[in-house]
Amino acid sequence: QLVDSGGGLVQPGGSLRLSCVVSGFLSDYYVIGWFRQAPGKGREAVSCIVSSDRYTWYSDSVKGRFTISTDNAHNTVYLNMDSLKPEDTAVYYCATADYFDSFHLNEVRYWGQGTQVTVSS
Repeated sequence: QLVDSGGGLVQPGGSLRLSCVVSGFLSDYYVIGWFRQAPGKGREAVSCIVSSDRYTWYSDSVKGRFTISTDNAHNTVYLNMDSLKPEDTAVYYCATADYFDSFHLNEVRYWGQGTQVTVSS
């Protein structure tokens, strides 16, 4: 089970940190990360991290502004979002997949319930 939180209303240029608490069993190898869905648009992958080698990936639209990290002691994944723009407004979902390619094909094993991020002045 994934429980994500941390969304809210922020002004352009501001920052937010999303959290995703993982409960239950995950295999030794997995990919965990974040998707987002803006109004009227499809769900897109934003960032992910691979459990085995800690490889991180970011979409071009967030690279340099967002940072994904994990706290294994607390089974939590974070997405630090800086320099937020109005186009970052979306519902953000935590998700896990079995493989890196699966994540990018939206072949997700588990989804969080989503948390709303709104960037507006």
